[in-house]
Amino acid sequence: MKLYRAKDYYDMSRKAANIISAQIIMKPNCVLGLATGSTPVGAYKQLIEWYNKGDLDFSRVKTANLDEYKGLTRDNDQSYYHFMKQNLFMHVNIDLTNTHIPDGMESDTEKEAARYEEILRNLGGIDLQILGLGHNGHIGFNEPSDIFPKDTHIVDLQESTIEANKRFFESVDQVPRQAYTMGIGTIIRAKKILLMVSGEDKAEILYNALCGPVTPKVPASILQLHPDVIIVADEAALSKWETN
Repeated sequence: MKLYRAKDYYDMSRKAANIISAQIIMKPNCVLGLATGSTPVGAYKQLIEWYNKGDLDFSRVKTANLDEYKGLTRDNDQSYYHFMKQNLFMHVNIDLTNTHIPDGMESDTEKEAARYEEILRNLGGIDLQILGLGHNGHIGFNEPSDIFPKDTHIVDLQESTIEANKRFFESVDQVPRQAYTMGIGTIIRAKKILLMVSGEDKAEILYNALCGPVTPKVPASILQLHPDVIIVADEAALSKWETN
């Protein structure tokens, strides 16, 4: 594991964007595993800025997103497809046919999970997987469990995750209760992983994930077993490390 300390969210975003841009420059047809939520937004903004300056070319990049809410259409303003278009895709020269996100409207969960895994296989695997970290240690939407889920699957979101995501909806009742997500096995097959963490509220779970036992009760702890993980975290998120 490589750990890069950032001063704040802005610095974390810029450092993470540097790692992502290096991947694109070194391999213009790379496959990026993308994440949603508030954590990667700053990094995506930085990538867009560099694209506008002519420093980056997304024309051959392929992407696969970690997850998507079940039951939301792609044009719903809270779907992760909409999020990616608004926060990255529509601002760079990426070919939308090269972007892949689970279909939240597919009611046959086994069919959709198998379809998405087949897409990932056909892409040849993920070169760089971007991850955020949930307050309960989830990565993607892999919630604490008794096992590490292997492949893409449907999950019932825990109350802590629903509570954390309700700020994006008009009310907590509108937050979907299920989501499609890459499994832990799918994530861990990525050649390189970039974990971005910001904020004091993530300090304890970050410490537990990286320094505690490897357990499905803390899904992110599986990253301890991956051969190439980069963590970019700000000082607030690393505050627990200072006292241990």
